[in-house]
Amino acid sequence: MNQSTTAPSPIRDPQILQVLERMNAERKRPTAEAFSGPHPHDPEKFADYGFSIHPEQGDLIYLLCRAINATRVVDFATSIGMSAVYFAAAMRDNGGGQVIGAELVAAKAQTARRNLTEAGLSDYVDIRIGDARETLKDIGGPVDFVLIDGWPLADGPTLARQVIEVVAPQLRIGGYVLNDNAEPDFLAWIRAPENGFISVTLPIKRGTELAVKVR
Repeated sequence: MNQSTTAPSPIRDPQILQVLERMNAERKRPTAEAFSGPHPHDPEKFADYGFSIHPEQGDLIYLLCRAINATRVVDFATSIGMSAVYFAAAMRDNGGGQVIGAELVAAKAQTARRNLTEAGLSDYVDIRIGDARETLKDIGGPVDFVLIDGWPLADGPTLARQVIEVVAPQLRIGGYVLNDNAEPDFLAWIRAPENGFISVTLPIKRGTELAVKVR
């Protein structure tokens, strides 16, 4: 989706908008055959594909981060850097901050860094390469916002469910969680009152869950 054909973005910097427009124009999806074979969910097979958030989700991330004056946010998974650009734009416009990215595939992290550099935002992002269940155990302080947009697993609990359990204790009261893929076990966890969140499903993409930590 091209930024120029949608409602105006809250981001005003033409350099950033140009990068986002290019990244959206370059979107591509693998063929069905790519998911066949003995290891259909091997993330290394899809190093050339972004699977990125949509512009409406990115604009929401930017707007909410500006609204709460966010200064430390988590971007899981960073992929080629689409969501990181929105986060980093908010950090810069808030007067400073850090995006902690988590990306398993090193080649994607390299692409993300190039995109962030082109947007003039590389100073605001720390991309940690490896398993997010390990790299996000210590985020470095209270977190204002978390994006949960991970790679599907073949079986067992989803990465979304596993990662939210790692980062939720580090999220401040009033902090946001945005989930892209509506994984059932993630939704069950985030909607369970005992876990301290309230949430709403937004009519964006296939259903975007926005949660806020209330206790």
